[in-house]
Amino acid sequence: MDSPWDDLALAFSRTSMFPFFDIAHYLVSVMAVKRQPGAAALAWKNPISSWFTAMLHCFGGGILSCLLLAEPPLKFLANNTNILLASSIWYITFFCPYDLVCQGYSYLPVQLLASGMKEVTRTWKIVGGVTHANSYYKNGWIVMIAIGWARGAGGTIITNFERLVKGDWKPEGDEWLKMSYPSKVTLLGSVIFTFQHTQHLAISKHNLMFLYTIFIVATKITMMTTQTSTMTFAPFEDTLSRMLFGWQQPFSSCEKKSEAKSPSNGVGSLASKPVDVASDNVKKKHTKKNE
Repeated sequence: MDSPWDDLALAFSRTSMFPFFDIAHYLVSVMAVKRQPGAAALAWKNPISSWFTAMLHCFGGGILSCLLLAEPPLKFLANNTNILLASSIWYITFFCPYDLVCQGYSYLPVQLLASGMKEVTRTWKIVGGVTHANSYYKNGWIVMIAIGWARGAGGTIITNFERLVKGDWKPEGDEWLKMSYPSKVTLLGSVIFTFQHTQHLAISKHNLMFLYTIFIVATKITMMTTQTSTMTFAPFEDTLSRMLFGWQQPFSSCEKKSEAKSPSNGVGSLASKPVDVASDNVKKKHTKKNE
């Protein structure tokens, strides 16, 4: 007989993301677009560009995973229901009279609810990406990790292309060079679900989905209530880097040798200057005597 925990986790894993969780995902994504400098003015001046940017944020994970698997990148447009739903969220967010949607979203409980529901969709996207990649490459765990990561955090990654097109790209904001918290936690989830899918992790999928979702939702709510933009993985990353690559050395052996040589050369050059000056003085004295 199954335990109540298994029944709860199994029922949770069978929860449909449409429409409520998808609405929360689209709302949070579109609000992130509107908070960008000049986004509201761009929507009135060029609504097509604003709509395209919003769709990249909403469906960026699916687009990126399609590109990696050599599938049509516009495959997401085939789901007319989700496109219409996301477009409706974009329209009422930017063009609602008196900006009622943004005013309602400004309340913290609404933001906590929407962001928590968005994190639930992240779990479903990671699992879907890992399963979809396994259908192409059986037990190809590197591909499965990459596709799960792309589908779960592709919105934050593919928007670098959007910033590059608009001329707003900056190296310090590149997601590949400096990964944000959503990218890190999605990569961690993709690795965990890949190991579970390849049977290297002895836990059922519905239990893992439930535990991982609780972790990311609780972390996201904690970040929002404490008003911290990032939940650092620095202690874990530092410990892992020391285990894999050893203690961090401030200078390499070659740099130490070059630094050891440079002071001696400097001392030698300084010491040679008085000798040269003394020899010049001796020469001058000899010339005076000869005269």
